[in-house]
Amino acid sequence: MLKKILITLSIILMTVGLSFAQKPYRVGTTAADFLSIGYGSAGIAMGDAQVSMVEDISGIYWNPAGMAFMKKNEAQFIYQPWIADINTAMVGVGVVLPDIGTLSLGAVSANYGDIPVTNMDAQEGTGELYHASEYAFSLSYSRLLTEWFAFGSSIKYINSNIWHTSANAVALDLGVIVNTFFFSPTKNRADGMKIGMSIANYGTRMQYNGLDIVYPIDPIPSEHGNYSDVPGQYRMSSWELPLIFRIGVSLNAVKTEQHRITVELDALHPNNSAEYINLGAEYALTLPSTGIFYLRTGYKALGLPDSQYGMTFGVGFTKYLMNNISLKVGYAFRNIGVLGASNSYSMSIVF
Repeated sequence: MLKKILITLSIILMTVGLSFAQKPYRVGTTAADFLSIGYGSAGIAMGDAQVSMVEDISGIYWNPAGMAFMKKNEAQFIYQPWIADINTAMVGVGVVLPDIGTLSLGAVSANYGDIPVTNMDAQEGTGELYHASEYAFSLSYSRLLTEWFAFGSSIKYINSNIWHTSANAVALDLGVIVNTFFFSPTKNRADGMKIGMSIANYGTRMQYNGLDIVYPIDPIPSEHGNYSDVPGQYRMSSWELPLIFRIGVSLNAVKTEQHRITVELDALHPNNSAEYINLGAEYALTLPSTGIFYLRTGYKALGLPDSQYGMTFGVGFTKYLMNNISLKVGYAFRNIGVLGASNSYSMSIVF
């Protein structure tokens, strides 16, 4: 069974690799791109290379199968100031149900703030402001089908608002993670190479509708009558969601009682850009009866033409508290070239 799964994963990986030579023809052709910028300080600090090693509630974004490895319930909040004064955030909670799996709820939002209204007659602004925002709500289920094979899925409701106009969509995420004995420094399957795959944002198209695309028209301008204020509406195009296929491999280069170094390599195939690779590494220092300290780094979008992404860095700490409760905090820094830099802050309660 394991051999068949590994052969299938290898074929998919080779297929993705062969497609790297293709040029992107669909840049800027999807809606709700806030679904593809990455959420979670651990994943971002590792250059968005997280599809096979995620094991907490941030799997809502990276790979829903990762939440099957959660041992306890977890609630997480992530705040990420984005470029151009855009604020993004994610909140999620996962409950581990013995013999059933992990059930999770999550929400992701992007707030674009208040923007001046302009038109051809008032190009410096009319004095009015309009607001734009987007959000997605998700319900996820994940489970360990065997001790080495995890499966997860999420269903999402997505909404985008621009002043008095909005669009909606429904999408599905699917993911799997396979644990192997390969390259295990302890000869334990849990410490061996992990292979993960996920498909994110497979769903319906988004088509905007609302008051802002309704204008009065005169269908018969050459005749007198009550025709000059007939309501007319622009026919808007429908747009696909940012579909992302991820496949990744992670392994422990070092694994002892107190020290662990894990590296991950992810290959991504999006529907609105060229294929690229994310690379990340994490060092974990376990402090007995105290907690775990993390150092992370990575590089996002290797091989992507004209990419503005680059090195990423981050730190994290898990503090053991009373009554088997833990507090997790994390920070990540991401360079976005001419667009500046982005920071990610996360906090979790494990209970």
